[in-house]
Amino acid sequence: MRQHLVAVDVGTGSARAGVFDASGRLMARATHPILMQRPKENHAEHDSADIWNAVCIAVRKTMADAGIAATAVAAIGFDATCSLVVRGPQGQQVTVSTSGDDRFDTIVWLDHRAIAEADFLSSSGHPVLDFAGGSISPEMQMPKLMWLKKHLPESWSKAGYFFDLADFLTWKASGSVKRSNCTLTAKWNFLAHEGQGWSQDYLELAGIGDLLQRGNLPTETVAPGQSVGKLSAQAAEELGLDTECEVAAGMIDAYAGALGALGGSLQSDVGSNVALIAGTSSCLVTLTPKRMPGHSLWGPYWQAVLPGHWLVEGGQSATGALLDHVVRMHAAGGEPTSALHARIVERVLDLRRAEGEGFADHLHVLPDFHGNRSPLADPHARGVVSGLTLDTSFDSLCRLYWRTAVSIALGARHVLDAMEGFGYRVETLHVTGGHVHNPLLMELYADVTGKRIVIPATADAVLLGTAMAAASAGGVHKGLAAAGAAMYSVGEETISSGERKQRYERDYQRFLAMYRHRAELEAI
Repeated sequence: MRQHLVAVDVGTGSARAGVFDASGRLMARATHPILMQRPKENHAEHDSADIWNAVCIAVRKTMADAGIAATAVAAIGFDATCSLVVRGPQGQQVTVSTSGDDRFDTIVWLDHRAIAEADFLSSSGHPVLDFAGGSISPEMQMPKLMWLKKHLPESWSKAGYFFDLADFLTWKASGSVKRSNCTLTAKWNFLAHEGQGWSQDYLELAGIGDLLQRGNLPTETVAPGQSVGKLSAQAAEELGLDTECEVAAGMIDAYAGALGALGGSLQSDVGSNVALIAGTSSCLVTLTPKRMPGHSLWGPYWQAVLPGHWLVEGGQSATGALLDHVVRMHAAGGEPTSALHARIVERVLDLRRAEGEGFADHLHVLPDFHGNRSPLADPHARGVVSGLTLDTSFDSLCRLYWRTAVSIALGARHVLDAMEGFGYRVETLHVTGGHVHNPLLMELYADVTGKRIVIPATADAVLLGTAMAAASAGGVHKGLAAAGAAMYSVGEETISSGERKQRYERDYQRFLAMYRHRAELEAI
């Protein structure tokens, strides 16, 4: 009997694959890099053929390392960033790049070329906005599609398929053009709670009334945890699997992470729990059976992950990426490798011991270097650093790094406060992603938010959530809640001692004051 699952996660810089058993144990994991080009400011592009090749390499490697046969795999699941893939009627690549290179057929999630289009939709007041937090981000697909039709009309005319990246991967795997409810509801303004789903007058307003026909988009979706079909013969050969393997509906990477992080609470009080999926950017996700709006919080999205539940998300557009940027731009920094991050963290701890907690109190940071996703919903927002001197030493880098980390945690609290202001109940923060390896951030999340912090035993909750969806689709477990209960295990738990509560409360008040001052400056 098939009892193993393959999970694939395509992030910003790599494709990762893992093999799990039915209990959620990660047996093997492999990573392969993917290409990204930045031809202009705010433009970022992938080559989807390169992505699929990286996926195949990673899956074959992790299967070999796990030492199991293809006949043991019940299902494969895919999650990915919310990037937009364009293919022609025969499946050929169609460029999304001003360079004209057909290889670059994918607009990366973090691409902000479509800010003007996002602003137009946000100012429209269309009822669709009630299910997008009241505004549209340039990271969503509608503004990107509007930009493509306006600026690259030849590519629009050549298109035969528009895919969210996760749906592209399930198409490559199975040959099915079915789309996931997770992707369409969260990134395409598809109203899953309504019968038709698509709002044609909204598409006409956006100037893309021909979207469904041009992009071969369906009016019905497949829920997470369900299968879109079995592996095609070609994909099975490329992946090193077989054609009896089910292909689970794709998921947005952050929502796969939420599923993996919240898996143990899906059958109980999931509504008091928030998943913090923290990596290049950060997403704070909660699930609730009751629809509750929230301006600047993405959603609520009906059954984007869990049956019978709405999903709402708050986000920070640059967190891990911001720390990388600080390291890269400082005179004493350099390429932000894991070794350099570790060296900085170690020195920060030394400075705190030698000089006390206030060793960098003169520095204050607003972390909006790539806009503010939540709770301001302002893609035009800019970062602010107050308190710089002429010091270019390594210690000055460490002080700035520390205060940037503080600002990231303050930003997470800002989002949580907004959630609670709209009626969401937050007791526990389940943290997963790259930040769990940064002791400064993990300490700060507990001390700054005051919430109970839980780190799942499987550090890679994104892959775990994707494996849970595959387990449901492959019949290993009966539904997502059952998969969550069977495959989740609690790891480390932390509760703030409260010793630094007053210090971070003062920092938070300064943080909010900086937002007011920035607005005052921009208004002059």
